[in-house]
Amino acid sequence: MSSPQIQAFATQLRQRQVNYESVEETAAAIRTDATAIGFDFGSAQLDALAAAVGLVKAEFQEVEILRRFSVLDKREEWYSGPRPDGRHWSALHEYLKTKGWNSDTVRSLDSASTEVVSLLGNPTSEKFDCRGLVVGYVQSGKTANMTAVMAKAVDAGYNMIIVLGGVTNKLRKQTQDRFEQDVLRHRGLWQLYTTSAADGDFVQPPNGGFVMPSPGHAQLVVMKKEGSRLRQLRKTFKRTQAAVKRKLRVLMIDDECDQASVNSAKGEFDMTKINEEIRRILAEIPAVSYVGYTATPFANVFINPYPYGEEEALDDLYPRDFITALERPEGYFGAREVFGGDSADEGAEERDMIRHLEMEEPALLQPASMKDKESFRPQMTRSLENAILWFLCTCALRRARGQADKHMSMLVHSSPFVRQHEYMSDLIRNWIEDRKDDLIAGAGLVAERLREVFEDERLRTAAARGAHILEKFEAVTESLPEVLAVMTYPVENGETEEDFRLDYTGDPVTCIVVGGTVLARGLTLEGLCVSFFLRTSKQYDTLLQMGRWFGYRHGYDDLPRLWTTEDLASKFRSLAVIEEEIRSDIAMYRENDLTPREFAVRVRAIPGMAITAATKMKHAHRTNMSFAGKHVQTIRFNHTDPQVVAGNWKAAAKLIDVAGTAQPPKSGKGDVLFENVPLSAVRKFIAATDISEEHMDLKQAYLLEYLDSAAASLSEWNVGLVQPASGTRSTRPLGKLGAVVTLRRSKLKSENPRYADIKALMSKADILIDADCKPEKDDWSGFKECRPDKPLLLLYPIDALSEPEERKAKSGKPSSRESLNAAGDLMGFGIVFPGQKDRSGGYFSVDIDAQAVEDTEEGPDELAEIEGLV
Repeated sequence: MSSPQIQAFATQLRQRQVNYESVEETAAAIRTDATAIGFDFGSAQLDALAAAVGLVKAEFQEVEILRRFSVLDKREEWYSGPRPDGRHWSALHEYLKTKGWNSDTVRSLDSASTEVVSLLGNPTSEKFDCRGLVVGYVQSGKTANMTAVMAKAVDAGYNMIIVLGGVTNKLRKQTQDRFEQDVLRHRGLWQLYTTSAADGDFVQPPNGGFVMPSPGHAQLVVMKKEGSRLRQLRKTFKRTQAAVKRKLRVLMIDDECDQASVNSAKGEFDMTKINEEIRRILAEIPAVSYVGYTATPFANVFINPYPYGEEEALDDLYPRDFITALERPEGYFGAREVFGGDSADEGAEERDMIRHLEMEEPALLQPASMKDKESFRPQMTRSLENAILWFLCTCALRRARGQADKHMSMLVHSSPFVRQHEYMSDLIRNWIEDRKDDLIAGAGLVAERLREVFEDERLRTAAARGAHILEKFEAVTESLPEVLAVMTYPVENGETEEDFRLDYTGDPVTCIVVGGTVLARGLTLEGLCVSFFLRTSKQYDTLLQMGRWFGYRHGYDDLPRLWTTEDLASKFRSLAVIEEEIRSDIAMYRENDLTPREFAVRVRAIPGMAITAATKMKHAHRTNMSFAGKHVQTIRFNHTDPQVVAGNWKAAAKLIDVAGTAQPPKSGKGDVLFENVPLSAVRKFIAATDISEEHMDLKQAYLLEYLDSAAASLSEWNVGLVQPASGTRSTRPLGKLGAVVTLRRSKLKSENPRYADIKALMSKADILIDADCKPEKDDWSGFKECRPDKPLLLLYPIDALSEPEERKAKSGKPSSRESLNAAGDLMGFGIVFPGQKDRSGGYFSVDIDAQAVEDTEEGPDELAEIEGLV
């Protein structure tokens, strides 16, 4: 570990490096300046300075880039990390430390940004034309990666950065502010064509074109993706002198590149205005790298790679050169952490932060149709009251934790209609103001409700990782007057005047913000702790982008809550799995040394939902149905229908009776294994089983169709009965096995009586019932690698009562589940198919080798609200 003296010298070296050619020259200057003011450099100080020089140089040494998360075209190796004379990355690196970033986080950012820069065009070349895509996570710090890429790219020789910062003034300003703060540490080395002022968007310079770049300097443009602005940028390049353009090395970063940039015109040869302008701008620049950033890349991977059927005519915005997936950052929680995964393993339970609205509440909070958007008035409901009261508690608790100087926000997103945003904001403001005196005095029903909400949430907070709330209710009452005194109620949508919009640039903000699409794409809500979310969408990308509650919550990760409907929570849970599949695709193809020109990223379809707007999917096609390499499981049951429950049990009993002689399973426990069961018996079982229609990605018709199409490779099965070593025995016999020991699978708490959702049925270890192998990786793919090349059907007898485990005694946290209370013992099943996941199944992708399919029906305009149409 280096001494404080070495660290102090290292800090000076990084800060002053911008003025010198080498670290050694910077060290000499430090010594000269220190001597001039009377500082005595003894041998210890000289040794410390020399050690600091070594420390700083080591940070910039060339390293091998493994590119573990990238799919890339074959290219020259030109960049292997920042060099000692890199002024901008050195300054950003030091600045991040002053912002409280720990060394591991900075090191992770350094590695990820180096990988992206290495994939760009080589700025020492006179001409290059690079197209790439960076896939991050919603609210995961993609902007931090952009800032690091910008700094390193300029150090490496790029001299112009163009950032397409969203489609609204708010997002553009937020992006400009962030880059000015983080990247422009040496203002004298930057020429800005845009500012953070309200009217600071790009306009054509007075001289008509860009100026000749100076060595070591860079030019910056941060602009909206809007037709007229982009047209001005194109005209500026067109009027730039040819000698100047030849010297420009341009990096264009397209933030939220799946929004507005992708061509969504209906016809094969048509282009939307924004898409056309971006492509024409890129055509004007001799040396340019275009890199799109998004957490929802669905539209981007559906761009037609060969729009005219010729390899020479690649679509300019298809990421033909590379696709890279950013690693999940440490401390980040996203859809998988919030909504859970697909494993019943102990410890796989998601955070207990979701609160379901009662079934009748949405009708009281949002108009039923567009014709009611002006006349409908939302009403206060119990769930909305709970959300508001909990937000007041969180603000008080954060103040008790010394975070009074931090922003604190609550999001309410209930409608796409701008008039409804005003009505909702007024409803919330009036409700709080009318009860402010009682809340401060601790009197009346509202004060009782406040305590009730606090105590209930305190009990339900997960105890895992020590995240339980330590504070008592007195911590809330002590700070509550201060919270109420500073509370604001901004509205964020396309019509809100600037003076009434959300602004985090000044003093700490405590607010309940109501809004729509502006809040659902790109805009970061600082200190977001409570979300009240009703705004539904049938599109993957739109729905995921609305998840502003994803991200980082340092120092208060026990406090965030999300109030939403059961249906929306269910959709998010399915999307969490799909997100991981896309990243798995990128990793898999990279491992096989394929390029974006050689493979198509697949996106699994969910019945009843669209992946993205129909016009963005006009080149996508559904591939042949396949379940190869996948596992499926029943997690939703029509549990109160006696006929369905009895019929499913009977179907399993018939399968057991024809399954042959039971073998002792290799996994132990109380399980039972039948080997070499004919496909015909398995098919009859699935055909006779009532699979709840509430499953989003498991449909009986698709499953039977695949069994028939792949019959030759699925002729023999292993069938296992999963049961604990001891427990309650079934009330019905399971064929020749008689009464069997049932599993406990309680259901998620729900206001919906139609079905029971148990979230996950299978555990990873279950799929090794017929294998004797120790997995190298503790994930589904690792366990599947241990399996024999044979399909496996697992039967799960489930106790009809299935009470939830009592956790309160151990952790102080009551279960988020409730008793199953089924009409009888249930029969669930899971299937593990052999083989590798291929490009087929319930998936969509583009065709790399053929022309695109014909246009599909027109989808909704994703910018309708921004354009003021609603």
